[in-house]
Amino acid sequence: MQFLSDNAAAVHPRVWEAMRAADAADAPYDGDGLSNRLDEAFTALFGRECAAIWVATGTAANCLALATLVQPHGAVVCHREAHIEMDEGGAPGFYLHGAKLLLAEGAGAKLDPAAIAATIDPIRDDVHQVQPHAVSVTQASEYGLCYRPGELAAIGRLARERGLGLHVDGARFANAVAFLDCPAAEAAGPADALSFGCIKNGAMSAEAVVFFDPAAADLARYRRKRAGHLQSKGRFLAAQVLAMVEGDLWLANARAANAAAAEIAGACGDRLLHPVEANEVFVRLSPEERAALRGQGFGFYDWGSDAARFVTAWNSADEAVAALARAISGL
Repeated sequence: MQFLSDNAAAVHPRVWEAMRAADAADAPYDGDGLSNRLDEAFTALFGRECAAIWVATGTAANCLALATLVQPHGAVVCHREAHIEMDEGGAPGFYLHGAKLLLAEGAGAKLDPAAIAATIDPIRDDVHQVQPHAVSVTQASEYGLCYRPGELAAIGRLARERGLGLHVDGARFANAVAFLDCPAAEAAGPADALSFGCIKNGAMSAEAVVFFDPAAADLARYRRKRAGHLQSKGRFLAAQVLAMVEGDLWLANARAANAAAAEIAGACGDRLLHPVEANEVFVRLSPEERAALRGQGFGFYDWGSDAARFVTAWNSADEAVAALARAISGL
């Protein structure tokens, strides 16, 4: 009964079918028919012109997106617990050729205009200090909290006023859209670039980077090649992304994962550390309680010394979810 991560979930059958259907001769790299459909698919999804490229990992998606917004002498403002700070092994500095991450505060791993301003206002406008070039927010956040459209709009206004680009790390973007029950464009806000997560949501090995300025995608294609991420059989990555987006599989899968998380959260009462708005549940548990749950066959990660994180997925089994909810309520 696995609740370690949605990364551990099975590949959705429709994704496998799409990959098998792609197993025919076509142009290599990103010149195939499937790759050439990505721009159209995401333009339809977001209701405005955009361009999209596939990559193999979320780390590459975030870093290639940011590399279009940030010069090597610049910086990215992000939350101090953002994935790009805590879980990408220094990849942003590598891909951005030395650009810094400026760490801001915020409840639930979310930023707001005041926190961003407090981080960048002390920076002098001279060559002796690294200048901010972009803001990166995570939708949903590292604690599973979702930015409302109004919150993103406020961050976007500040970014425009300060001449900053806006990147959205959407590893769990689908879960945010499912919770907010709004169009994808509203959940992305005034982003310049979006890392559109697929792997946590039923794909095997493909993510999409969506650029709302198509010219930025042209730059990113060169950077993708230089970074070693231009796969020769790119049609198999494009097939995965299209299988998720066309027909709204991405949203159906996220709704299933969110519903499973909500069921577990309902059994946690005041043990919950954060509201459950996506597919992550953070629960206050003693070491003995965690050992008892593991003894019953539940897999999950510890979260510090007195808590645990449970992550549901598109295919979390109903019986496993119900069993975990009963086990937590019985502690």
